[in-house]
Amino acid sequence: MTALVNASGLTKRYGKFTAVDDVSFQIQPGRIVGLVGPNGAGKSTTLKAILGLARYSGELDVLGRSPRKDRADLMRHLSYIADVAALPEWIKVSQLLILMGDTHPAFEQKKALDFLARTDIKMSHKVRQLSKGMKTQLNLALVMGIDAKLLVLDEPTLGLDIIYRKKFYSQLLNEYIDQDRTILVTTHQIEEIEHILTDVLFINKGKLILNMPMDEIGDHYSQLTVGRDQVARARELNPLYELELMNETVMTFKGVPRAHLLELGEVTTPRLADLFVACIEGKDHE
Repeated sequence: MTALVNASGLTKRYGKFTAVDDVSFQIQPGRIVGLVGPNGAGKSTTLKAILGLARYSGELDVLGRSPRKDRADLMRHLSYIADVAALPEWIKVSQLLILMGDTHPAFEQKKALDFLARTDIKMSHKVRQLSKGMKTQLNLALVMGIDAKLLVLDEPTLGLDIIYRKKFYSQLLNEYIDQDRTILVTTHQIEEIEHILTDVLFINKGKLILNMPMDEIGDHYSQLTVGRDQVARARELNPLYELELMNETVMTFKGVPRAHLLELGEVTTPRLADLFVACIEGKDHE
């Protein structure tokens, strides 16, 4: 299967500062990939390179094209929703749909209209009359109207209340993703997208520190909840990270057989947010 995104040695420097440092990864068709990292980790710079908005060194192939050389053609097959909606405030929804049809060869107005019919957005509304949540829905409607193979989402639900956030991801799952379409999403609300992700990339200080399918995390990482009487024994197994609670300690382990941990306490697969903290702050990345 041919990867939709293939990055090898991707590097971006701003003067002496290295924002993305020799990063390599692939994104396969039909996947929902989370790119997760703290502020300043290199997430946005990586997205900009994929979108052809930033110069870079290394090799980067997106949908069989070079983002640097073939950006105009690439954008016919790729959709993007940013954390800040860039729609003109003065335009009416009806005018925006006409504009999209006139400027984007792959836009099908009927698909967008079908989506908007299930929202409170009216054709007569101007963008400035819409709430932030409704603007996000409008952006999603425009995306639904484009037969794009890759959808890039950069903090798409930033500033939205929980109802709109849940509705947004539900609509993505039900109406956008299929075996040929792929989503790359960055977000700080890891818990809210964990259930939809098929793969996760952790990036920190420009370095890729985790690249793994979600269904393989339990094969490599374990979380142990242990009482005070077993803490010393558990530490002998070299936990990646540990968190002290009131009467117990939660430890994250990498590569330790679960049979060894079960003798000490309760063993589970770490949630994505817990694994993220362990990988960022744990012993492997000090």
